Amino acid sequence: MTTDESRGVRPLVYAHRGASGAFAEHTRAAYLQAIADGADGVECDVHLTRDQHPVLLHDANLDRTSDGTGPVADRTLRELRQLDFSSWRGARIPAEYGGTSAQFLTLVELLAILRAADRDIGLAIEFKHPSPYQLRLEDRVLGVLRAEGWDPATSMLGRVKVSFMSFSPDAMKHLLKSVPAEALCQLLEDVDVADIRKGLRLGALTGGALANVMRSAHLESVRILDAGDVGMAGPGIEYLRGHQGIVRRWLDSGRRLRVWTVDEEDDIALCRDMGVHEITTNRPAEVLARLAMGSRPPG
Repeated sequence: MTTDESRGVRPLVYAHRGASGAFAEHTRAAYLQAIADGADGVECDVHLTRDQHPVLLHDANLDRTSDGTGPVADRTLRELRQLDFSSWRGARIPAEYGGTSAQFLTLVELLAILRAADRDIGLAIEFKHPSPYQLRLEDRVLGVLRAEGWDPATSMLGRVKVSFMSFSPDAMKHLLKSVPAEALCQLLEDVDVADIRKGLRLGALTGGALANVMRSAHLESVRILDAGDVGMAGPGIEYLRGHQGIVRRWLDSGRRLRVWTVDEEDDIALCRDMGVHEITTNRPAEVLARLAMGSRPPG
């Protein structure tokens, strides 16, 4: 399909950490709501526990999204299950979505939720780096998926279409040994030294050194996409706005485009007009409704 043809097709809509505009991210309620909203797929971030279970959390630390503190990697799965991962959001969870103690999810539990949907659905797994377990994170997740019945040749697990994402070019290169290129998405975002220093509370020297590492990774990510080593490009919406020429080059050369995190009306329109294939959003129901006003469903 050409870029011009794709502009008339509705982008697939992936729920970012579940329907995280409605419920706490990565929780059972967020994923069940995403399915109820009609999302074409869901996205999740994975970390490993101390006893090597892949669990659904964005941050390497527990502080922001639970009543716990410290690194995820220092806790066992049993210890994590004692924490509250949903109350911080302040959203009332319907009884049918489970109680507070049922909201924390492992990757295996998310797979069970998606299978129970009993329809074709996508699962985009993001590997979070740097990880204290380095590329063992990827190996462990692939092992869990194989045990659940995942077919590496097609990247299908029953009716669940699995894809893999990371900002780390090393992760992409490692995954290429086991995963079809079309199931891999290289994530990108602009590197802003001031934002890095402020967000991580780093000094000028440390912040600059980290920024240089991130710039190097970014350049390698662009090279990977230009070379067609992986099938999908995953720019953030700000990157799409600021680098439309680069993004069009990838589209024209056959890369599939998955853009994150698209919640605003103007950004939805930009993605649709550019021929973006997949949109990741916190608000899948709203985005689907907006897209339905101007596009035919994907064929």
